[in-house]
Amino acid sequence: MTESRFDVLAIGNAIVDIIANTDDAFIDSEGLTKGSMQLIDEERAQALYAHMGPAREISGGSAANTLAGLARLGHKTAFIGQVANDQLGQVFAHDIRAGGIHFDVPARDGAPSTARCYILVTPDAQRTMNTFLGASQYLPATLIDKALIESAAILYLEGYLWDPEEPRAAMRAAIDIARAAGRKVALTLSDAFVISRHGPDFLAEMDAGRIDILFANEVEICALNNSDDFEASVAAIAAKVPLLVCTRGEHGAIAIENGVRTEVGAEPVAQLVDTTGAGDLFASGVFAGIAQGRPMAECLVMGAVCAAEVISHYGARPEADIAELVAKRLA
Repeated sequence: MTESRFDVLAIGNAIVDIIANTDDAFIDSEGLTKGSMQLIDEERAQALYAHMGPAREISGGSAANTLAGLARLGHKTAFIGQVANDQLGQVFAHDIRAGGIHFDVPARDGAPSTARCYILVTPDAQRTMNTFLGASQYLPATLIDKALIESAAILYLEGYLWDPEEPRAAMRAAIDIARAAGRKVALTLSDAFVISRHGPDFLAEMDAGRIDILFANEVEICALNNSDDFEASVAAIAAKVPLLVCTRGEHGAIAIENGVRTEVGAEPVAQLVDTTGAGDLFASGVFAGIAQGRPMAECLVMGAVCAAEVISHYGARPEADIAELVAKRLA
C-alpha cells in the first residue's frame, strides 16, 4: 500500500450554518420540535429566515466540521461536497480552503442554491436545526476522484448525505475505490431520521465488511439496532465493525475496538453555549488520535477535549487552539 497523502478524506454536505439566538416561544410558534433536526424546502427556508432574529453565518456541514477540527490538529484532509455557484457557495469554498482543507469540486450552476442550516439556539444551549439541502443533494458519482480517494488513509462518509439518491451512489462508488485500495472506511450515522430511512442499507454495508469505523450517539445506536436497550445495541453493532465509537453527551463516550471496550468521561465546560458540532469535533479528535497511532483511551480523550471546546461558543468549528488544549490534557 502506498503512503497516504491525506489522513482523512470526507464526503458530506456542503452547508453554511445560519445561527440565531431564540427562545422556546419562538420554537413553539414556528411549530418546531426543540433539539431536533428537520429537512425543509427552499420556500420554508426563506420564510424561517425572515422570522428569525439577527444571525451569524458560519460554514458548516457535519463531515466538513470534522475536517476543520482535524486540520486545526495538524492533519492533512480533503473534502468532496457540492455547492452552487452563488454567494453562500463562495463562502463555503473560501472557508474550507482557508482552513487548510483540500477542496476542488467545481460549483454547480443553476438551481437549487447552496445548502444552509438554520440553527436556533435557546438559552439552555439546545439547538434546533432546520436544513435546506439544496445543491449538496446533487453530488454526482462523476465527481468522485479515484486518485484522491486512493490517496487518503481513511474515507469518511456523512450519513446525512446517504439520503439523496445521487450522492448515495457517489458514496457507494467511493467505498468501492477505498476498499480496492486497501484504505479504511468510516461512517457517521448522523441522525435517527437517516437511520429510519436507511438503517438496512448501513447494516448491509457493515455485514459485507465495508465499514471499518462507525460513529454514533446513544439515540442513533439504539435506532440502528431497533432497540431501546443501549448496552444490547452497542454489543450488537460492535460485532459488525472493527471499531465502534459512541458518544453519550455529558456521560462521555465509549469505543469498542475488536471486542475491547474503552470508556472516558466528558471534559468539563466552563459555559455551555451551543451544542452544534459536538459530535463532529469529537470525531476530529478520535481521527487525529488514530492517525498518530495513540491508544484508544487517548483518542477518546482527544475527542472529548475538542467537543468541549466547540460547545463553549457559537458555531461548529473550533475557535481556540485545540491542538494546544489536547497537548495540555495529555501531558
